[in-house]
Order: sequence, then structure tokens, then C-alpha cells
Amino acid sequence: MIVKNDRKVINGWAFYDWANSVYNLVITSVVFPKFYLSQTPDVVTFFGREFNNVELYSYVFSASFIVVSLLVPLLSGIADYLGNKKRFMQFFCYLGAAACMSMFFFDKNHLELSMLSPFFASIGFWSSLVFYNSYLPQIATPDRHDKISAKGFSLGYIGSIILLISIIVALKTIDLGVDENGESLNHYITRTGFIAVGLWWAGFAQITYSRLPNNVLDQVPTKEDGFIYRGYRELRKVWKELSDQAQLKRFLLSYFIYNMGVQTIMLLAVVFADVEINWPIVDGEPDKTGLIISIILIQLVAVVGASLMARISKRIGNIAVIKIAVVIWISICVIAYFITEPSQFYVLAAMVGFVMGGIQSMSRSTYSKMLPETKDHASYFSFFDVLEKIGLIIGPFLFGFVTGRFDGMRNAVIVLASIFILGFISLFWVRSKKLEVSNS
Repeated sequence: MIVKNDRKVINGWAFYDWANSVYNLVITSVVFPKFYLSQTPDVVTFFGREFNNVELYSYVFSASFIVVSLLVPLLSGIADYLGNKKRFMQFFCYLGAAACMSMFFFDKNHLELSMLSPFFASIGFWSSLVFYNSYLPQIATPDRHDKISAKGFSLGYIGSIILLISIIVALKTIDLGVDENGESLNHYITRTGFIAVGLWWAGFAQITYSRLPNNVLDQVPTKEDGFIYRGYRELRKVWKELSDQAQLKRFLLSYFIYNMGVQTIMLLAVVFADVEINWPIVDGEPDKTGLIISIILIQLVAVVGASLMARISKRIGNIAVIKIAVVIWISICVIAYFITEPSQFYVLAAMVGFVMGGIQSMSRSTYSKMLPETKDHASYFSFFDVLEKIGLIIGPFLFGFVTGRFDGMRNAVIVLASIFILGFISLFWVRSKKLEVSNS
């Protein structure tokens, strides 16, 4: 059994954000997208078909989210039944870390094999988060969920900045020369950065694993049914309980809509800026140093945003804070449609950073507060995660489809603005006495 609000356990839990957020920043947000665009032509061949390279990038991630949305609900049900969700969390953590390190061998001439690395890294990252998030209602009382959730995201942003800056410094100060064809060998520094991400992720996660119990509620499974059957049975049980939780279902619907936009922007913002912003020309090539600086700015502002929104929620409530954040996201999409210059993008990056950490942390803690008394936390959070992943299937797919079929990413940005507007409207149907009590 675990004692709630134990400082050592809470710090250990939050530290997993420090460990895994390097994947989110280095792999999905900054280094790998730029590396991928530099290594591939505008039109690529994949299993005999031609795709725009941004379109293919979006489709691969969408495919990974399909796997996560199908696999994790079953596994979370099994984890709740067996009481061993930390083991599942560890498996997906190591899968993701190993996949990150395998990106060292990325080869544009063998994309079918090379794209397996970001595919499995995505599965590992997002699947481990389901079991990680499900610990929150078990390690702390509801009145502390906002603060603890924000702490986790803040640690993640700080840790990921440290590794990203280390990779950037290496790229700027080390020169490996050129190969026999006269091409720079510095891409090996980037490739080594992918190995560093995997080692950072798996290594720092050991702090979390040393402090979190595997079987929080000391569950002892019976042998009357097979594991797979019990996994499905746990899911049916949660689905039935959700039918009596009208406000929780409304929040899940709202979350599904607005988070579709949030995650799509986080996944593809660097790709958008790389292509659509007029970066200055230096020595005949676009100088995109400002893009990296803006990404660091986003992470720093996100730390402030997550903490500030957690404090504001105590005064006006979780749902009101999320509404404000969604309005800012709508404004971001509208501004992104028109901007073309780096200075304009820096302002937009600051806006993204402010709401990025806040809306994620508030969404996680809000859902945690609204849960009924239950032992099936992993199963409940799998529903939360599945909605997020279905949104991530639809969002990047729409972005890639509109980009590839309607001549550019700016039209895709308008689609994202429409998604946020729907999410904002749906939030007006969410009311919960649990949130009022916890914020009073």
C-alpha cells in the first residue's frame, strides 16, 4: 500500500517527466524533424508510392497512435487486474528509448525500415504515459493534483532544454569535416544526439522506478480467468461506470477535441516554421538558428505557464482556466496563418509556450479529480489516453492530407483553428462539483 502525499514518492513520480520529455522536445519537436527534412527530398517513395515528405512524416506518427489506441486499453485492464502497471510502464519506456537510439542508423534510401524508429519510439513514449499518469490519483489527494501535475511538466521542460542545448552546442562547436563527396559529416553529431535521448530517458527513469510501487493496492489476481479475458472484462467494467458519469464523459469529449489541436501543433510546429517562415539567408543558405532559439523559448515559457495556470485554477476553477487556454490556442492558429517573418514567429512561440504546459497539466489534473472512487486507475487513464491518441490519429492525418492535397500548411492551420473552436464550445457543458470542492 502507498501513503498519499508522500513527498519522496511524489518527487519520484514527477521525475519521470524529466526523463521522458527529452523525447517530446528532441525527437518530435526539434532535432529529428529538422534532421528528417534535411535528409529527405520534398517527394519521397514509400512502399512504391510517392508522398510529400511532410505528409509521410504525419502519416507515420498517425499510424503509431492507431497502435497505441488499440493496444493500451487492453494492457491497462490487464495491469489493473494483475496490479503490475509499473512493469508495463518500464517495458514501454525501454521500447521507446531503444527506438530513439536506433535513429542513429536512419537511411533515406531505406525509409520503410528507417521510419520504424520514430514509429516505435512514439508507441513507447505514449504508452508509458498511460501507466505513469494513472499513478496521480493514487499518490496524492485531489487538492494537490494541479500543483503536482504542473511540477511534472515543469521538470520535463527544464530537463529537455538541458539536453537540447547540449546537442545544439555540440553541433555549433564540433566540425567533423566532409566525406569523399564533399558533404558534411556533422549529421553524425545529430545521430549521436538520438542515442543521448534514449540513454537520458531510460537512465533517469530509474529514479522514478525506485520510488513508485508496482502494486499500489496489493491486488492478488485469481486464476479463474485468462489475463486477456480479464483485461477486456476490466475495460467493460470501466465503460459501464462511465455511463453513469455524465460530466466526466462531457469533459472527455471536450478534451478529445481541443487536445487534438494541441498535440498536432506540438508535433508539427517546427516543420511549419522550417518551411513557411522566411529565415534570413547566410552564405547562400537559410539561417535557422532563430528556430532553435524559439523552441528553447517555448520550453522556458511553458514552465511559467504550467505553474501560473495551476495557481489561477485555485481562484477561478479548472474548466475556466482551460477555456482561457483554448481561446489563446485559437488566436495562435489565426496568427500562424498570416505570419512570414522570424520576429513574428518568436512572438507566436512565446504564446505557444505559455499555454502548452498549462493546458496539458490542467487537463491531466482535471480528469484525475473527476474520477470516481476506483481501483481501476490504469483502465480509466487508458480511456483518457485513447481519446488523446485518436485525436493524434486524426489531427496529424488531417494536417498532412490538407498540406499534401491543398497546396501548403497554412490551409491546414485553419483546420486546427476550427478544431479549437469546437473544443471551446464543448467546454460550456462541463460542470463538476468535485472541481468546485477541490478548488474552494
